[in-house]
Amino acid sequence: MGKKDASATRLPVDQYRKQIGKQDYKKTKTVLKATRLQAEAKKNFSGFRDAFLVIAAILFFVLCVYAFFYLNLSTEINLDADMD
Repeated sequence: MGKKDASATRLPVDQYRKQIGKQDYKKTKTVLKATRLQAEAKKNFSGFRDAFLVIAAILFFVLCVYAFFYLNLSTEINLDADMD
């Protein structure tokens, strides 16, 4: 089996990867670096968003508990004041 026969049996996935690699090679290093930095920034930003959502959910839960106890205690005080 010669070299030509071995290259003819290449998978389409390998051909696609080779084509993509050639396209990336044509780009300059500054463009590749900028693309990589944008991807990292987007990844890091999602971490901040997730942390903010967790903190907001905890604060909302605490506010709901506070409101529940405040309303229950304030109605009991008002009932006692009306009886006097």
